[in-house]
Amino acid sequence: MTLAALPSAPEAEAALLGTMLMFSNASRIAIEEGASQDDFYNERYRLIFKAMEALYTENISVDPASVATRLQEEGTFDKVGGNNTLTSLMNAAVTSANTKKYVETLKAKTLTRRMIEAGREISAAGLEGVTNINDYLDNAERAVLDVSRSRQTGEFHSSPELMNTVIDRIHKLSSQNNTIVGIRTGFDALDRVTHGFQRGDLIILAARPSMGKTAVALNLALNVAAYQPQEAVAIFSLEMSAESLATRLLSARSRVAGDYLRTGHGLTTDHWNRINEAGDNLSGTKIFIDDKSSIKVSEIFSKCRRLKNEHGLSMILIDYIQLISGNSTGRDVNRQQEVSDISRSLKALARELDVPVIALSQLSRNVESREDKKPQLSDLRESGAIEQDADIVMLLFRKSYYDAEAKEEAEKTGTEELEINIAKHRNGATRRIQLAFEATTNALMNIERHAG
Repeated sequence: MTLAALPSAPEAEAALLGTMLMFSNASRIAIEEGASQDDFYNERYRLIFKAMEALYTENISVDPASVATRLQEEGTFDKVGGNNTLTSLMNAAVTSANTKKYVETLKAKTLTRRMIEAGREISAAGLEGVTNINDYLDNAERAVLDVSRSRQTGEFHSSPELMNTVIDRIHKLSSQNNTIVGIRTGFDALDRVTHGFQRGDLIILAARPSMGKTAVALNLALNVAAYQPQEAVAIFSLEMSAESLATRLLSARSRVAGDYLRTGHGLTTDHWNRINEAGDNLSGTKIFIDDKSSIKVSEIFSKCRRLKNEHGLSMILIDYIQLISGNSTGRDVNRQQEVSDISRSLKALARELDVPVIALSQLSRNVESREDKKPQLSDLRESGAIEQDADIVMLLFRKSYYDAEAKEEAEKTGTEELEINIAKHRNGATRRIQLAFEATTNALMNIERHAG
């Protein structure tokens, strides 16, 4: 009996290789998506991909010249068809936009081939005669599970493995004499409660409009960028332009009032000295701002993966969650469900990239109708899933926003107390902490330092 050829996708194989040859970002995307030599059924294409993968691993540009050189060094240049094959592959490349789709197509064919091969082995063993049915079924099940397992993103972790890992980590922490085990925020009271923002956590920073959400978030970004200078801080600003955010960052760091920076009038020599010093300081940080006004979670994933690959990544900041576009279209979109999906996706983003994700959120108007204006968890707007998915929920409150006397006092002294209510803390205590806020510069400070 003649066996049919195993499934393959020669056009997709050629298109992927051509795209990798012609577009500099395609190799990174393909390899990050898990493309491997086994995904190429055509032997010549498999050898070409092998050369490309080696170049990428060695941080050498994947281009026609370097690939041809590598194939010659490996003695496979003529075997793959030489320049004729490389030229035909390049001619097949149109855009890098389909790179991920090509990889998905090849992965599907690879799994299909593996399942067919497993089925053939199971069939052959059965036709040879089964002496022990239990062994036969066990081997058959194992063969199928091996194929299934190859597409899984993770496996079970055994208790001995987990206990060894956890106890080793505790030993290391105990020898460091440091209670800050996460990303240091620079705000002492906040760090004492959270032990630093933990990698993989989704942190919600929520308040009513004009309460200071963006200011608090930018101060966190400034401090994290300073404490983690080797890694990037990614800021997605869906409401304000990158230039406006940069002006706020400069104002907070220089302690020069934002009005001066926005108009350029009234600046003294001292102001300019502080502006230039703060500008040099900020230029030395790895803060990256994306100010696209409409963005989907999938785009945030893609951009952050690339940023982490190129610069490392210590924190992601999103201002704000209700402005993120969902994947649904049409008039019958359930916005509450959409926000729930976005919230879950942001938690997945934090886990996948192993960084804290801080997402700003609006609070409902229920706050305004109560005598006590301090926000509560139930005020989170549009979706209870935000509270459910979050590891930490921080609610902001400034008395001066509602109280005329407090506002007058704040304007007189130049600073006021800003309360951060850690209303949910999945792995620690809930607590209210106080920081000093300077509204004219959007600077946030430790009260102890401010008082000193």
